[in-house]
Amino acid sequence: METDVALIANDISREVLLSWYKQMHTIRAFEENAIELFSKGFITGSTHPSIAQEAIAVGTCAALQPDDLLLATYRGHGQCIAKGADPKLLMAELLSRATGYCKGKGGSMHLCDISHGIFGTNAIVAAHIPIAGGVALASMLQKTGQVTVCFFGDGACCEGEFFETLNLSQLWKVPLVLICENNEYAISVHVSKSQATPDITDRAKGFGMRNAIVDGNDVFAVYREALSAVQHARGGNGPTLIECKTVRWERHSAFSAGRYEDPEERQRWRKVDPIPRFRTQLLEMGLLEHQLQAMEDLAKTIVREAVEFALNSPAPSPESLLEDIFAES
Repeated sequence: METDVALIANDISREVLLSWYKQMHTIRAFEENAIELFSKGFITGSTHPSIAQEAIAVGTCAALQPDDLLLATYRGHGQCIAKGADPKLLMAELLSRATGYCKGKGGSMHLCDISHGIFGTNAIVAAHIPIAGGVALASMLQKTGQVTVCFFGDGACCEGEFFETLNLSQLWKVPLVLICENNEYAISVHVSKSQATPDITDRAKGFGMRNAIVDGNDVFAVYREALSAVQHARGGNGPTLIECKTVRWERHSAFSAGRYEDPEERQRWRKVDPIPRFRTQLLEMGLLEHQLQAMEDLAKTIVREAVEFALNSPAPSPESLLEDIFAES
């Protein structure tokens, strides 16, 4: 899972690398603020942090074209930001405000932004995987040239929809890239207790599907494999399953189980934090401290303004309950 950083970086401008760095910090700050807002009662239901998984969202979305399509799980704030969604509208949706992407009716787990190709995050484990397969099939039949990327966790790989989608997408050679964020835990169940094989990519091999394992904490490694998979799919050669080995710092959701208090385990996780790792790589490549600090400051400003926008936005009106129920003919 080692990657040649210099070789990849040679093809990427410094401006793009700085934008990746800003995105990763924006996602981290967004999630941290979401946790705080939940604790203060501003977010109803729950919210699912993806802290320490920022490199997967940013590295994958960097390989996509603007009109490519994306589906994700309830842990999808980071993917939406990386695909171009406005943090203000995302935060407003988390706070159930009328200015949110879904007018405050979707909340943290049901985000949708068609203008940026985000076809929705889904609260049901694995339910969006066959939807992604169908979206990719539609793109193939309509010859749009679009690629669909689908994010999910290791827990979803035990669901029947996952196997069905692997089978049909490989059979029909649809332009689909499947990104498994293997953070080792499905709520509180370790992957070793739920799956008989060490790697989730073993499932892809059973269907003859192209597959790869990457270090999900290395944005360059993720980008390299995602770009290869996207090019493979766009060329009409079918899907790829990429397993990103990563971690999850926080509990499964803001108020449920799955947070591990073992000091040694938590320290192990923090040692593979993708953000300082990327920072070190950028400095070694010649970028300057003040350039990186500027991106960090900008990310904090973006999220601060998003929180202010959301808090100052109105709640949906009672009348809006009956709006957007039926599609217009």
